[in-house]
Amino acid sequence: MTSICLHNGTVMTGFAAMDHCAVLIEDGIVADVFSQKRFEQKRFGESARLIDVQGAYIAPGFIDTHIHGFGGFGTDDSSTDSALEMSRLLAQYGVTAFNPTLYPEEEAIMPETVNRIAAAIGKEEGAKIMGLHLEGPFISPNRLGVQRPETVQTVSLPFMERLWQAAGGHIVNMTVAPEIKGMRELALYCIKRGIVLQAGHTDAQYENMVEGMQAGILHITHLFNAMSKLDHRNPNAVGAALIHPEMSCEIIADGRHVHPDLFKLLLRDKPIDKIVLVTDALKPTEQPKGPFFANGEEVIFQDGLFHRKADGVIAGSALTMIEGIKNLCAMGFSMEEAVKTAGFNPAQVMRYTRKGAIIPGQDADITVFDKDFTVLTVIIGGAIKKNVF
Repeated sequence: MTSICLHNGTVMTGFAAMDHCAVLIEDGIVADVFSQKRFEQKRFGESARLIDVQGAYIAPGFIDTHIHGFGGFGTDDSSTDSALEMSRLLAQYGVTAFNPTLYPEEEAIMPETVNRIAAAIGKEEGAKIMGLHLEGPFISPNRLGVQRPETVQTVSLPFMERLWQAAGGHIVNMTVAPEIKGMRELALYCIKRGIVLQAGHTDAQYENMVEGMQAGILHITHLFNAMSKLDHRNPNAVGAALIHPEMSCEIIADGRHVHPDLFKLLLRDKPIDKIVLVTDALKPTEQPKGPFFANGEEVIFQDGLFHRKADGVIAGSALTMIEGIKNLCAMGFSMEEAVKTAGFNPAQVMRYTRKGAIIPGQDADITVFDKDFTVLTVIIGGAIKKNVF
C-alpha cells in the first residue's frame, strides 16, 4: 500500500479549516484527516512518505472549469499534445483538474478540434482533464467579446450531436445564450447527457433568463462580463444572477475583468456555495516570451490583461488559480471562502462527486500553499507532481 502523510498544516477540508492537522493518503485516496497530536502518536510503515508542510495550508486541489490555455499551449491549437502540455504545466500551479475550454469555430472545423482535445483525456501527466467546456457556438452575436462572429450560429441539434459524438461524450459544460430560438430543445438535449449549461455571451432580458432557468440553465459564465447589464427597468442577465440564489456563477478574480468592490456585493448577496473561481486564462498565460496569440489573433499583455493587438479590445485573462485565491482574500473573502470557490464549489456545480474536498474516500487531489500564496506541494490522485519540502 502506497501512503503519504502531509502533516503540521492547516487543512482546508472544503467547508472548514482545521489547524495543526494531518492528511493521510493511501492508494490515491484520502484515507484519514487527524490532529498533529495524533500524527505524533501514530505508527507508519517504512514505505510511508511523511511530508512536514511547516504550517502551510493543505487545500483541495484547484479545479479550473473555464480555461483556454496556459504556458503557450491552448485549445485553439487543435492539438492533443497541447492539451497534455496544459495538464503538465497547470499541475505546477496547484491545478489538479480542469475543463479545457474551446472557442467556437466554423461548423466544418469545430468537431475535429473537439475530437483532438478530448483525445487527451486519460493520457494526462498532470492535472486531470475532466471533460470539455464549449464556450459556444450557440451564443449571442451582440455579446461576442473576442469570439469571431463567423463562428456563431443559431441552435442546431444535429450539429450539437456531431460535437457530442466527436468528444466521445466528454462535454462537461457549455456556454449558451438563453434568449436564442431553440434553446429549450438544446437544453433538454444537454440535460439528458449530463452537460452543465451556463448562460454567457448573452443579450438575454430577465424573462429569457427565467425561462432558461426553467429549462435547467442554472450556472453563469464569467458573471458581469459579456452579458446584458443590470437595468432598473429590466434586471437582464446580471440581475437574474444576483436575484436568484439558486443560480451559481463563475467569476474572474483578477481585479480587472470585474471591479474589486463588486466582489463585496457578490459576497453579500450570493450564497458562497454558488461562487466559482475561474481564470478564463488564454494560451499565453505564464508563457515566458512573445509573440502571444489567442484564438488565431495576436494579443499583447498590458495592465495585467491580454488585449487584441488589432484594436486593443480585452481578449482575456492572464490569471492563475492561486492568484485568484489571493485576490479574493484581498477583496474581503476569508481564506476558507476563497479556497471553497476554487475546489469544493466547482466540483459541486460540475458534479465531480469525488473531488473538491479533503475527507476520507475522496480522490487525493491536494494543493499545499503558504501564507504568501506560493504553491509548495501538488498531489494528484495520490501521486506527487510537485514538492519543495
